[in-house]
Amino acid sequence: MTLILLAGAVVGAGVLLLGLMLSTQRVNPAAALARLDAERSRARREQLVSSAAVSGQGGESAAMRRFGGQLREALEGVGINLGSIRRDLSLMGRTLEGHLATTVLSALAGFLMPLVVAAILSVAQVNIGIPASAVLGIVLAMIFAVLPTLTVRSNAADRRRDFRHVVGSFLDLVAMNLAGGRGVPEALQAASSLSDGWAMVRIRDTLLTARLHGVTPWAALGELGDEVGVDELRDLAAALALVAEDGAKVRESLAARAGSLRRRELAEVEGKAGQRSQSMLVAQLVLCVGFLLFLVYPALIGVLEQS
Repeated sequence: MTLILLAGAVVGAGVLLLGLMLSTQRVNPAAALARLDAERSRARREQLVSSAAVSGQGGESAAMRRFGGQLREALEGVGINLGSIRRDLSLMGRTLEGHLATTVLSALAGFLMPLVVAAILSVAQVNIGIPASAVLGIVLAMIFAVLPTLTVRSNAADRRRDFRHVVGSFLDLVAMNLAGGRGVPEALQAASSLSDGWAMVRIRDTLLTARLHGVTPWAALGELGDEVGVDELRDLAAALALVAEDGAKVRESLAARAGSLRRRELAEVEGKAGQRSQSMLVAQLVLCVGFLLFLVYPALIGVLEQS
């Protein structure tokens, strides 16, 4: 019975996919032009600020990218905003299409896992109810669908913090190059070439791509800040766009911003140190309570036995 239900589900899914592929949708010309403009602007931005991993599609297959692209268009068509997860994925060097495809495949694997186990056990004359397997499959599908996004957000938060630290050092290097008599574009390029860390390489590649496309360096840095969700890069781009012709004011602004970033990082480190100190204090209190119970327990048992 389980095998019959699984076969019916597979056939039904195939018929549904065939119907979706053969069905033709009427397209509104205005909506099609708006979608085309959005795709062109997105492609331009990704070409300008994408990392090497994103440019190489991160090892994702073409089928996964096509499937993820269809999912992205469907989600954007119903008004679901994917900007937040897109910034996290860009910081991780991954594509949104590949992430969506991975999420759906993970959810499908979580849903089919109990059903496959139930089918295998039914061959061994161990009967597990179909409703229980279906409910367990739905729960596992929800868990497996959320896990990729949670992992990406956790890793992206760490990388974004490292990126901000690199931006602070980058501002100091740019200020020193400006003090040496270089112009703003030359100072930006020279400062980005002094390190081979992943964040500095991302900045250097963005500046190089901007020069090849005829885009100003500060505009490219602003696009990169929007892409990876780093406000400091957007502020730097706005400051350079306003005072790019006045080297003295640029140096003062960059030095002040670098100092502000260092103070912010120091405050974050002190806050985390305070949280860990509180955690250690709680752990010590728990140990003390356990030790007191260990000392009091024999005397308490003796009193109770005498009474």
